[in-house]
Amino acid sequence: MITADRRVLHRQCPLRINGLLFDLDGTLIDTVPDLTRATNQMLRGLGRPSVAADQVRVWVGDGARLLVMRALAEDGITHSEADEVDAAYQMFGNFYARSLCVDSVLYPGVTEVLSHLRDIGLAMACVTNKPRAFTTPLLEQSGLIHFFGAVVCGDDLPVRKPAPEPLLDAACRLEVDATHCALVGDSANDILAARAAGMPMFWAEYGYGELHHSEQLAPDAVIDSISQLTGLIVIGS
Repeated sequence: MITADRRVLHRQCPLRINGLLFDLDGTLIDTVPDLTRATNQMLRGLGRPSVAADQVRVWVGDGARLLVMRALAEDGITHSEADEVDAAYQMFGNFYARSLCVDSVLYPGVTEVLSHLRDIGLAMACVTNKPRAFTTPLLEQSGLIHFFGAVVCGDDLPVRKPAPEPLLDAACRLEVDATHCALVGDSANDILAARAAGMPMFWAEYGYGELHHSEQLAPDAVIDSISQLTGLIVIGS
C-alpha cells in the first residue's frame, strides 16, 4: 500500500477547478468481467486457450484493439500479422458489443459523487481510450451518460492518452480553460496525459494501474475511493 504521506495533494488543497475529467475503465466502472468474457469468447472462437481476468486487467487501458493484440500475443500471433488481428478484433467487438454491461459494475460511490459534483456546478467529461462504439452504450447502460458534458473516446482523435490532445479537447468541449481542469484516472497514460496537458491528476488507486506507476510518476493525489474527491476540490472562482 502507498503510505499516508503519499496521499497528500502536492498542490494547494482543496484544489480550485471548474472542470473534472474522468477516465472510464478502472476509474468509474470495473469492466474487466465483461472484457474477459468477450476476450475468451474470441479466443475460443479462434481455437486458442482462455486467459484469466487478472491478465485482462493488466491489458486494459490502451484501447480495445491493443487488448486484442495482447491476448493474441499470448499464443504467438505478432503485431505484424494485421489480417489476423483485424479478424480477431472484429470477433471481439461482436462479442463485447452484446455484453458491455452484464457483470461490469460501478465502483462504490460513483453515482453519489458525480451527482454531488454536478449539483455544485462542476463541468465534467469522460476521456477514455475505449472506442466510441463501446463507450457510449456502456455509459448509457450504466446510467452515467447524463453526468458528462463531453465524452472523448479513443477513436475520436488521431491520438489517444498519453497524448494531451484528448484532455484538451474535452476541456474545449466543456468550455473550461484546460488550466482550470483536473483528471481522475488509474493508469500511467492518465498521469502522462495530464502532465502534458498541464492539469492536476488524481490517481485512482483502486483501479487497474500498477503501484510503481504512481510512485514513479507522482500524481497530485492518490485516492483509494472516488468519494475522497469531494474533499479535495472546490469550484474555482
